[in-house]
Amino acid sequence: MATRNPGSFSSNTGNKPRSGNFNREKQEDKEEHRINELIRVPEVRLVGDNIPQVAEKVGEQIEAGMVYQTRQVRQWAEKLELDVVEISPNAVPPVVRIIDYRKFLYDRRKKEKEMKANAAKTVIKEIRFGPNTDEHDFEFKLRHARTFLEEGAKVKAFVNFKGRAIVFKDRGELILLKFIKELDELGAPESLPKLEGRRMQVMISPRKQQKKATPKPAPKEKEKE
Repeated sequence: MATRNPGSFSSNTGNKPRSGNFNREKQEDKEEHRINELIRVPEVRLVGDNIPQVAEKVGEQIEAGMVYQTRQVRQWAEKLELDVVEISPNAVPPVVRIIDYRKFLYDRRKKEKEMKANAAKTVIKEIRFGPNTDEHDFEFKLRHARTFLEEGAKVKAFVNFKGRAIVFKDRGELILLKFIKELDELGAPESLPKLEGRRMQVMISPRKQQKKATPKPAPKEKEKE
């Protein structure tokens, strides 16, 4: 692979020097994508939003989605100090892109890390009802649900049917529908209440709270002379 020079077409990530042979990348990366010399088919289909930039830099007429000789595509990538990355190995011919593979992996891992972090932040609070829940108990649990939603947590509400109480599943549905209606300003159901075994449940996600506008002070009245 060509050595990178300052001011190349794509910026490198980090201060570590770029490896001269991506065939020695981590095993999991090598198994996931074939790149550069590992792509041994004679022809490939070239795609990517950056094709116009690639064409301009190498001084060639290149169109996205067209089939080219693999050797030629590799030469273009080397000229730009980028990599040929196979993204659809089962296509005929395989589909590739010309990109900075190290940056591609870095961005993808960063995105996966952010997604895991966001998933870990999701809090789910449970509210339990019975088919014979009275008004006082309903209001008590409703207050708790409001607090949970205001704090940004999801609320999972369900009605348990023990024994022969399953015949009252209509009551459970009415309780959950009323629960959804009372919380409409703070949360939205992800789906309608559904029965799973002996439990009817619904998940309510908090609505994005709009910031209240700060009231403008009333204009001062001019003193009469």
